[in-house]
Amino acid sequence: MSEPLALSIIIKALNEERNIAGAIESALAALEGYDGEVILADSASTDRTVEIACRYPIRVVTLEQPFERSCGIGAQLGYQHSRGDFVCIIDGDMRLHRGFLEAALAVMAREPRVAGVGGLILEQDTSNVEFEARQARDEPDRRAGSVSRLDCGGLYRREAIEAVGYFTDRNLHGGEELDLGARLHAAGWSLTRIDRPAIDHYGHSGGDFRLLLRRFRNKTAFAAGEVFRASFGRAHFPLVFRNNNGFTLCLIVHLWWLTILATPFLVHGWLLPVALATLVAFPFVAMGLKWRSIRYAAYAVSAWNLYAVCFWFGLLRRRVRPNARIASRILADAVPSRRSSSQIGLRV
Repeated sequence: MSEPLALSIIIKALNEERNIAGAIESALAALEGYDGEVILADSASTDRTVEIACRYPIRVVTLEQPFERSCGIGAQLGYQHSRGDFVCIIDGDMRLHRGFLEAALAVMAREPRVAGVGGLILEQDTSNVEFEARQARDEPDRRAGSVSRLDCGGLYRREAIEAVGYFTDRNLHGGEELDLGARLHAAGWSLTRIDRPAIDHYGHSGGDFRLLLRRFRNKTAFAAGEVFRASFGRAHFPLVFRNNNGFTLCLIVHLWWLTILATPFLVHGWLLPVALATLVAFPFVAMGLKWRSIRYAAYAVSAWNLYAVCFWFGLLRRRVRPNARIASRILADAVPSRRSSSQIGLRV
């Protein structure tokens, strides 16, 4: 790569022809006034994503091998081609807010041990149960303040990324932000989320169970097992385990299954069908009462079972070295506008 820049904005995408123009235009607008670049890291899209992206003054890179697609490989691919001393990552179905980078850089200037800064995530599509629930939940890592990870992207300090070896684990089909956050915290860095809108997230519309089917097909449902395996025995494993509710959920579902299987050996006579019916119905009833929605209860319990099964698929998947160079092609390479790095107000 040629001489470094101050800022790199990486957009990772797979088949985002509907959203990619908006994502790119928001990134270019956010970059105005800075010495930087925008990189589309494409996971071998089969729609018009790349065709649309190549119309803009950005670098467009794509995977050589479609079978390598994963959430983790997209960000790592972009990072591999980036030059910025500060790296912002968003998805192809997101819009970056003007002014967020300036506010995030100001935090990093004041706090040299802050490895990453995120902002508020505004969900724009709640057309299915999962996104409705996500919007309704008050998740600690989505609130302003110190956080364990930067879900939905943020701005990172390259110095911190280099210190932990790689940006995102190419083997992970989900949970890559958790893995990255845990590695950074274990190395003595911190992450924070500021009380300022950073991203509009449009997500994927569609039916509830179609979303679950897609999660299985693209291996996103394997993430809990993959993250467990990636971190097991390493310094950041306790942080991953403590901050990943998916592990606890999988354990509870497995215990539920074992209880149902053990019941015929422990209960006899007319009590057996009553006990089995009660056990099977319990999570549906509990979730229905909690959310006051049969639809949500059916989706939630189905999702739990899918993720519990897929935990084992993820745990047993073959891994490759996370920092191994990713085979890719550069499809477009626009020259970024050059500005003095002093305009950022940070050492670059």
